[in-house]
Amino acid sequence: MISDGLFDLQVNGYAGVDFNNPSMTPAQFDLALEAMLASGVTQCLPTIITAFPNELAARFAALDRAVRSSRLGSVMVPGYHLEGPFLNAGDGYSGCHPQAAMADPDAALVARIEEGLTRPILLVTLAPERDGAMDFIAAMRRQGKTLAMAHSAAGFAQVRAAADAGLTISTHLGNGLPHTLPKLENTLLAQLSEPRLAACLIADGHHMSPDALTAMIRLKGADKCILVTDAVLGAAAAPGVYTFAGMAVERTATGAMVQPRRTVLAGSTLRLDEAVRNAMRWTGLGAETALAMASRMPRRALAHSMRKYRIDMESGRVRWASDMTPTIERLPAL
Repeated sequence: MISDGLFDLQVNGYAGVDFNNPSMTPAQFDLALEAMLASGVTQCLPTIITAFPNELAARFAALDRAVRSSRLGSVMVPGYHLEGPFLNAGDGYSGCHPQAAMADPDAALVARIEEGLTRPILLVTLAPERDGAMDFIAAMRRQGKTLAMAHSAAGFAQVRAAADAGLTISTHLGNGLPHTLPKLENTLLAQLSEPRLAACLIADGHHMSPDALTAMIRLKGADKCILVTDAVLGAAAAPGVYTFAGMAVERTATGAMVQPRRTVLAGSTLRLDEAVRNAMRWTGLGAETALAMASRMPRRALAHSMRKYRIDMESGRVRWASDMTPTIERLPAL
């Protein structure tokens, strides 16, 4: 079976390399991308998680230097994913993200972070219940960004309002939530029932069981589901303790990625080709459908941004939108 190649919308690191490390080098980035390419991933959105503004700026600058100077980065990375800091800081919702760095949505902060980058931030994940979120979603959408929600307690009305404003994705649906939720009036049901939201799912058996994955796909519909990894540097690496975004994390013998002495998951060790196989084995989906959830569906979810930023994935050209710094960069051949 031939595909366009797998596309991971949420990957924080890989093969021992932390994309959130401000000291990351182009050579290290190439090592991670080579390992991803070996698993069938031809494109990805490197993901930077919650941090204070100066930390975010440093991490994105290092990431962009790596993309620009590495052999594979310019080919495989059309843009970036900012997950936070505009998330719910409540216990159970914040996950492994540093609560103290969380803040209300700020379009000016995104603009400052993005200034000087050679690739745009294509995907922004936030909690719609934060003050100013609806105006932020609308403004970011106008600029060409794709908006997603996670680490959120938003109920039915807030999820509808966010979709009205232009939010279109649930990031790692079913995760970034406390273990106890209101019986019926909860954000998981609100997101599942909103037809305008595509659901990103981590099919690793740790973030959700095979039965839960099957239920999510049946409720949302396979044509509205996207397989992602949420991988950190422990993916395609040996068990042990690592440093991710400045925090200690451990890849256990079972393949889970956790914070030591805590029960909180800290990303995953999942490969995207594993996610495709797991989805087929656990849910009974056919190969074509499962493959589409990791290739065609993520590209469809980013179609608005690809058009706005004039990203041509075949020619390897990235052109920023006309209301931003006009830059055209031609990607090198492998």
